Amino acid sequence: MNLRLLQAFQQTFQGTRYLHRNPSLGDRIAQHLFEDLFALGRSRKLHEGIVAQQLVLNARNLATGVKARRGDGILGDRIGTECLTDPGFAVARGHTANIHVGVEVKILAKAMIKQIDRVLNDLSHQAAEFRKSERKAIAVAIIGINSAEHYTSYEGRRVWKTDGKEHPHPVQEAPKAELRITTEAKPRFDELLTLRFRAPNEKPYLFEWVNWDATSLEYEAALVRISREYDLRFP
Repeated sequence: MNLRLLQAFQQTFQGTRYLHRNPSLGDRIAQHLFEDLFALGRSRKLHEGIVAQQLVLNARNLATGVKARRGDGILGDRIGTECLTDPGFAVARGHTANIHVGVEVKILAKAMIKQIDRVLNDLSHQAAEFRKSERKAIAVAIIGINSAEHYTSYEGRRVWKTDGKEHPHPVQEAPKAELRITTEAKPRFDELLTLRFRAPNEKPYLFEWVNWDATSLEYEAALVRISREYDLRFP
């Protein structure tokens, strides 16, 4: 199976500079979960709803074209007459009345312990938001955790490099960050998937999975469970 979400996640780092303050990156990754659920085809109800364009990706706008394709990580019942299907995507974009499946993406690339409380608060808030409009909503979290031996970040013209002391390397913080995410955030979501990777974020912008086989299997298993849960909650 072509796992589009994992490919989109990898492309966020590989061959390009990752800018952690870009809020659109998570949305661009999240939308591929719905493409993967559709391709898996384990939920007849979900598959038929997407084909009929009754279930659509919530969109901030309906600008035409893949480059303009934007939506947050929400699949819900379509309202209104307008929706768009972009080339290469099965799931149309439109306006939604509620939330059937909500996806939140967080990437911990560096300074993980410094920001972990904020990340945990954001995750808690988002899980609650998903269930406000629809108590049966399936809440999914995708958490990327970097284990690179060093890392470079960019803010405008400023360049920051980890030094292993005042600015810890990602590999030094990843285990503790993952433990807190698993302990404190996972219970709030129906599915929480941890994506373990290594990306130093400096030329030539290399990327590697800590364990591709385990990551892909864990993701496929999550897709199966989400599909099964969808049929139980939205018969």
